[in-house]
Amino acid sequence: MSGSKPDILWSPHHPDRYVICDSELGLYRIGPVASAEPKAGTLPLSEETAATLLAINSDTPYMKCVAWYPKHEPECLLAVGQANGRVVLTSLGQTHNSTCKELVGKEFVPKHARQCNTLAWNPVDSNLLAAGLDKHRADFSVLIWDISSKFSSEAGVAADKIRLSSLDLDSSSVVTKPLYELGQNDACLSLCWLLRDPKLLLAGMHRNLAIFDLRNTNQKTFVNTKAIQGVTVDPHFHDRVASFYEGQVAIWDLRKFEKPVLTLTEQPKPLTKVAWCPTRTGLLATLTRDSNIIRLYDMQHTPTPIGDETEPTIIERSVQPCESQIGSFAWHPSTQNRMVVVSAANRVMTDFTVFERISLAWSSTTSLMWACGRHLYDCLEDGGADGGVESAIEKDIATKMRQRAESRYGHDTVQVWRNHLLAGGNDPQLKCLWFDLFYMKQCAEDMELKLQGNKQSVVYSGIKNIVKTSSGTTESRRCWSGSDRQTDVLRYVSEERCLALRLCGWISRGNDMDVEVFLRTLEQEREWERAAAVALFNLDIRRAILILNKGATAEKGDLNLNVVAMALSGYTDEKSSLWREMCGSLRLQLKNPYLCVMFAFLTSEPGVYDGVLYESSVAVRDRVAFACMFLNDAQLPRYIDKLTTEMKESGNLEGILLTGLTKDGVDLMESYVDRTGDVQTASFCMLKGSPGDVLKDPRVQCWIENYRNLLDAWRFWHKRAEFDIHRGKLDPSSKPLAQVFVSCNFCGKSISYSCSPMPHQGRGFSQYGVSGSPTKSKVTSCPGCRKPLPRCALCLMNMGTPVSNCPGTGKSEEKVDLTRENKLAQFNNWFTWCHICRHGGHAGHMLSWFRDHTECPVSACTCKCMQLDTTGNLVPSDSS
Repeated sequence: MSGSKPDILWSPHHPDRYVICDSELGLYRIGPVASAEPKAGTLPLSEETAATLLAINSDTPYMKCVAWYPKHEPECLLAVGQANGRVVLTSLGQTHNSTCKELVGKEFVPKHARQCNTLAWNPVDSNLLAAGLDKHRADFSVLIWDISSKFSSEAGVAADKIRLSSLDLDSSSVVTKPLYELGQNDACLSLCWLLRDPKLLLAGMHRNLAIFDLRNTNQKTFVNTKAIQGVTVDPHFHDRVASFYEGQVAIWDLRKFEKPVLTLTEQPKPLTKVAWCPTRTGLLATLTRDSNIIRLYDMQHTPTPIGDETEPTIIERSVQPCESQIGSFAWHPSTQNRMVVVSAANRVMTDFTVFERISLAWSSTTSLMWACGRHLYDCLEDGGADGGVESAIEKDIATKMRQRAESRYGHDTVQVWRNHLLAGGNDPQLKCLWFDLFYMKQCAEDMELKLQGNKQSVVYSGIKNIVKTSSGTTESRRCWSGSDRQTDVLRYVSEERCLALRLCGWISRGNDMDVEVFLRTLEQEREWERAAAVALFNLDIRRAILILNKGATAEKGDLNLNVVAMALSGYTDEKSSLWREMCGSLRLQLKNPYLCVMFAFLTSEPGVYDGVLYESSVAVRDRVAFACMFLNDAQLPRYIDKLTTEMKESGNLEGILLTGLTKDGVDLMESYVDRTGDVQTASFCMLKGSPGDVLKDPRVQCWIENYRNLLDAWRFWHKRAEFDIHRGKLDPSSKPLAQVFVSCNFCGKSISYSCSPMPHQGRGFSQYGVSGSPTKSKVTSCPGCRKPLPRCALCLMNMGTPVSNCPGTGKSEEKVDLTRENKLAQFNNWFTWCHICRHGGHAGHMLSWFRDHTECPVSACTCKCMQLDTTGNLVPSDSS
């Protein structure tokens, strides 16, 4: 291509050969780099590949365009369009072949000389060669030549690098009569044969795109447009064509040829080439003048349920194969996303692969997959001998929530504390939370503790708010029980403090301070140290010693508890005694925190119990109960406030005892969710309290909706429905209003009285056949206008007639299928219809029909109603 930028053509049949066209033709073979030092005559294309020059043809001057013969025989036959309009057949390294000799050197000469702009071989009838020429007032611009060759099966193999000599041409090698002449008085700038029909030729004329049919050359289909250059057909979608004008690309659909279906973003510089990727669907590459960047457009079509395609989504990106300005590029015909680019000067070539964007998918069941090109990868990590991956998955909160949902975690509203067992029973924070909610529920059911005129029980406001309202606190002095010491210990008692002790689980009823029931429970759970500490805090030192002795002698008991009991029995209140000195210094060496706080309590000064209150390893409920007994009205609120702040900041669920289900409780739960991601526990916890402003908090609504979405993502649709029912019982305001109802075709009024705001003579929707009972009266007309309801397409009875009264569809086997159950489900009587063809009937009849059929039951209707429902074939994961 004299004085123009080079172009690249890949061999249609040899994936390792291509031709560079500029002032001469150069045939190259591409292959892997054999050694670190390149051989003479090889050109490096990338780190892995290099090109070897096989042949050069410089006998066809003034080249303007080149086209490679599409068939395998003869090999390396090229058509060259020249500046004078002539089309010459030439070859690279095949002159010794007999079939090639018959064709090489043939010239196809137009009547009037003018530039040949484009060439295109017919992909099916390879004897036809289309040429697009400049305009001439007395000649056609689209000429289709017949090379009239009868090829033999013999073909030679290209020899080593040779230089072709010129051939002696005679008059028999010149053809002046084209087979077809098209496009009079107009210029042709681009050509391509349509892949869907080899008789159709698409030409970019001077002012329009025209489709010529060789079976009737007098007629053509055309559309006026400026985008007439570089027409090319998508090899994966034969009705899609791309063309360009200056800096803008137009995408055409030949089925709707009136206007472009898509116009790509206009580039600041004129385009020089556009090309569809032959190995990738919908990928178009464009090159602008004086640029080192190739812009890619990935067109992704999304089919609609009825089969049509919406406007494609375009993903635009740019790649830079090399640093120098790109003269041209060509996609590899078989290797995915591979191209070779040639620079505008010095024939510097680059082998480049366009890497696909990786689409990552992480399923709700912790599976990780990604797609890259045509490959789909599943991530399988090797966890090693210790099973680290499996352990990490088991610890993941999503896996835990899924397992808990399967066990109906959170749904036990009677024995609320059992929910921690449904969660596995191995999380101490969840255990504390559900026991807190259980004690709150117990106290809330006591009618004496409910505030009159307030719907929310005071117990759900938390101990923090309860102790603030404490009044009438009385001081009491109590002696040690089971000890010879007669020292009195100061304790504080009030109604609010007793309520706090009940919420902590220490006492069971009223103002009775008996903790014996609680101690027996702890002994059954083998929590000997905690039971001994609670007994000691209640000034029963003998009971504490007995518990420790019992724990030491129990199965798998700790014999060291006997030593602790012996040390405890030597308690003395003398401040300067050796016992107090040794216990004060050695208690921190005890591993169990309850044993440590027992001696901290015995060695503390009256009113100063920091060793007990700030021992973080002791349960919050026990520290709060201790504070309620031994701190005065000034100390108690300060301590509770400080502890509440600490719980909120750390997101410790034990703090729900202090905050209750209030705004402070939401703040604490927010910290917990931020730390763990456990929206499941947060949702169930917030629903346990009486409905109020807390449930309207956007954070609470967010947790609930996220948990519902999780259940849907896991396909736990039954579980999600159960959760919605559970939520509706605890929060009536969350029940959705009626959104859909069946209306009459004539008057438009609702057919269902139960959905209407005004009941009509006390009749309900059950009269319209939704009860499933055959004894109900049949109402088969609209209650508003008395017009008959539509008929079922199968039983031909008016809608509203119960299914059990219907005679069936007329076929004996279907009738048996419809009446095989004595008691039909309520859903079988519902109105149902197809949104496309509008045919329908009783839901039970429709389901029975589509078990054995795919098309609509109405005669002459071919609608595939059931297949239109995209979720129709999905099975819930929680179905039994």
